[in-house]
Amino acid sequence: MYGPFFDLNNWAHVITSGNDWLIILSLILLECLLSVDNAVVLAAQTQVLKDESEQRKSLLYGIWGAYLFRFIAIGLGTYLIHFWFIKILGSAYLAYLSFRFFWDRYHHAGDTATEGESKLLQGKHHRISLFWRVVISIESMDIVFSIDSILASLAVSSNPVVVLIGGMIGILCMRGVAEIIMALMAKIPELEVMAYALIAIIAVKLFLGIPMINIEIPNNVFALIVAGAVIVTLVIHFVRQARAAESKRE
Repeated sequence: MYGPFFDLNNWAHVITSGNDWLIILSLILLECLLSVDNAVVLAAQTQVLKDESEQRKSLLYGIWGAYLFRFIAIGLGTYLIHFWFIKILGSAYLAYLSFRFFWDRYHHAGDTATEGESKLLQGKHHRISLFWRVVISIESMDIVFSIDSILASLAVSSNPVVVLIGGMIGILCMRGVAEIIMALMAKIPELEVMAYALIAIIAVKLFLGIPMINIEIPNNVFALIVAGAVIVTLVIHFVRQARAAESKRE
């Protein structure tokens, strides 16, 4: 299964082949499209870490973990289709994240949203630090979201090296999108609420995709949902700012 990865001739052929690079570019675009939901989830997860350097470090560790899983999963290839139960676990976990965020936000009137969430996530007794819990959570979500993108990539190219290169570059692009969302969240607090609302939608999307139900929400449709949610949230943010400015003048 893993022989093509260690064949230097295969690597040389892929790197020097214009046709293979065209396929790789298409895989990068596919990866970015399929990873919109992953980027939203990652950005929301890292907000628990208040230090920006730790947020970036958690994403960096997540990249290396994602690369390792891609290498293992691409070798497994067609066996991934049988891992549908991971989608159920991922869906349940995302639904729990969303429910926990909103429950804590609206049932802790004396706390700020971030204070309440931090207390809930950190808890009282944990042997593992908050940073490593976030890293583990990121890795878990990478596994859940990568199954569909790997299967889609293998349908485009049967050469695992081509799929691996496309996936590696695509992961970098997706992490870039996650960092942009993180930066926006730091400046626009309403985006965090939007992110957790989207996480609830992503949980439903994942669950509907299991073989027994097999209802797929097209990724371009979901990308439009994300874009629409961001636009609405930005409008709400600027309207609130305008009202706050008016009240100060009065």
